[in-house]
Amino acid sequence: QVQLVESGGGLVQAGGSLRLSCAASGRMFSIATMGWYRQTPGKQQELVAVITSAGRTNYADSVKGRFTISRDNVKNTWYLQMNSLKPEDTAIYYCNYNNIQTGYNYWGQGTQVTVSS
Repeated sequence: QVQLVESGGGLVQAGGSLRLSCAASGRMFSIATMGWYRQTPGKQQELVAVITSAGRTNYADSVKGRFTISRDNVKNTWYLQMNSLKPEDTAIYYCNYNNIQTGYNYWGQGTQVTVSS
């Protein structure tokens, strides 16, 4: 079992920055992906960024060049640095940990990010 605890959301003006953190505890897997998704009312959940155990990253087109995902393997924590934030980035952000071998997903509790214009 893996537990994820998020932190770092909040209210920021357009053009500002926020950093989200996701701390994992419990049994970790050698082959996994760590990522961030976001959800707004009436819209499908969207993959924002993902980083693999090998360190490969992938981003949604809408955040490329503005967001950066990174991880600290010692702390079992991954981060989402969000720069040049736009009002359309407003959403609840969820961190995700996926066991590649089983396909099972673990989710954080979600953190609200609100970008004012």
